[in-house]
Amino acid sequence: MKSSAKSRASNAAVEWKAVGRRIRELRGFDLTQEEFAQRIGISQNYLSTMERGNVQIGSEILLRISREFGKSIEWLLTGES
Repeated sequence: MKSSAKSRASNAAVEWKAVGRRIRELRGFDLTQEEFAQRIGISQNYLSTMERGNVQIGSEILLRISREFGKSIEWLLTGES
């Protein structure tokens, strides 16, 4: 692998703590963890783990969040639209 390809690959790593912060931001002050979790079909405990960045979130859950709250998966993963 050439160095530029390696650089792109390392830049593509997902920062799960940052994803968790964006999910927390998306939840805002209007929804409890329980309400948010119910809307996307997961437990409150799992949502808490996600918001702390302690788990790699699967594509199905990211897709549910994206569809339910109108944010792109790209934004959830990178913070960019």
